[in-house]
Amino acid sequence: MIKVYDYNSKPGRKKIEEILKRTQDNNAAALETVQEIVSDVKENGDKAVYKYTLKFNGIEINNNNIRVTKNEITEAYNKTNSELIQVIKKSIKRVSDFHMRQKTAGWIDIFPDGEIMGQMVRPLSRVGIYCPGGKTALPSSLLMCLVPAKVAGVDEIVVATPPDINGNINSAVLIVASELGVNEIYKVGGAQAVAMLAFGTESICKVDKVAGPGSIYVALAKKCVYGYVDIDSIAGPSEILIIADTKGKPEFLAADLLAQAEHGEPAPTILVTTSDKLALKTMKEIEIQLKKSPRKDIIKKTLLHCGAAFIVNSLDEAAEINNLIAPEHLSLCVKDPLMLLGKIKNAGAVFFGNYTPEALGDYMAGPSHVLPTGGTARFFSPLSVDDFVKKSSLLSFDKKSFINLSNDVCLFSEAEGLHAHANSIKIRLLNERK
Repeated sequence: MIKVYDYNSKPGRKKIEEILKRTQDNNAAALETVQEIVSDVKENGDKAVYKYTLKFNGIEINNNNIRVTKNEITEAYNKTNSELIQVIKKSIKRVSDFHMRQKTAGWIDIFPDGEIMGQMVRPLSRVGIYCPGGKTALPSSLLMCLVPAKVAGVDEIVVATPPDINGNINSAVLIVASELGVNEIYKVGGAQAVAMLAFGTESICKVDKVAGPGSIYVALAKKCVYGYVDIDSIAGPSEILIIADTKGKPEFLAADLLAQAEHGEPAPTILVTTSDKLALKTMKEIEIQLKKSPRKDIIKKTLLHCGAAFIVNSLDEAAEINNLIAPEHLSLCVKDPLMLLGKIKNAGAVFFGNYTPEALGDYMAGPSHVLPTGGTARFFSPLSVDDFVKKSSLLSFDKKSFINLSNDVCLFSEAEGLHAHANSIKIRLLNERK
């Protein structure tokens, strides 16, 4: 089901090249649709939002039902298993504790020559979080976006999420939002939701930033509104790369590969190992476990089109493959993961050892599971508190420190032909000589 390649063979290298092209898919048709939706919402506000919600979700919304009510939130608590509510609270606590460590304070330094330099850190005022919903609601993704924003100190947080076929929002999604003090929740999904957040409509004030994962239409809509507002990143399909040596356990490796493939196409699901025997045992274990999976049809298709296993001569070669692919999730099922970590350059999140499966990070571990995908771990970072703050530089010069740098500024600015810049220095010098 998953084809096994010798990394150093021609087919192996060709497969790597194929994986590297996963960010170059032609989405021209989808982009054209998204641009039309975004422009329509920008121009026509609620009217366009209602139109596209009816078209794509089959639900009629209006100014009376677009926003989730307090009664709907209360009902969500009443019909949700109390044990699940406690699990959500525990996850919020763990994720909050992790992100509290990311908080940074501003600073000011006073120098003896009369200069003052510093940096001011302030949270964004208003943020919109997109939460996937409809057929497959993802309350965990909402949690992983809301917590960093709350820890950063964002005053106003808005959630947009698509309704199900009955016009309702998933109960766990509402509970996550409520537990984190968010009650401005809108029953809108897709590109129209992103545009609504970015530009504002009659029903909602615009935000400063849109964050959160979604479909290709959501991702492209975020790309379209970037510049009007900030965005977190352009999220793509989830992915995993597992590096294993002889210490890897076939049943664990198979389970983790199946968990990734459960997301469906196109979710890259990759094993890299120094042991051909381990690769073979893992493939057999996949067949055994797959028979018991309720989502085996989805998984089979994903593994067939997006799965791959590579046999390498050394862990150095394994690290080389990882750094080329720059996966969202990297699992190091090796004897000494810390030693191998020194050779890892690109990964959204790194999981150490046989007892740290990706699923822990998805729900309970602590770091946000909103991670760079599609090779963007080469330059993007996981969603964090830093995504929800902005920084301002602070500077002050007295007369003495100003004079010390004045000639340098004049020379530099005149070299660029910006004589008015130089004059703003010279006029002060003349004033001092009077």
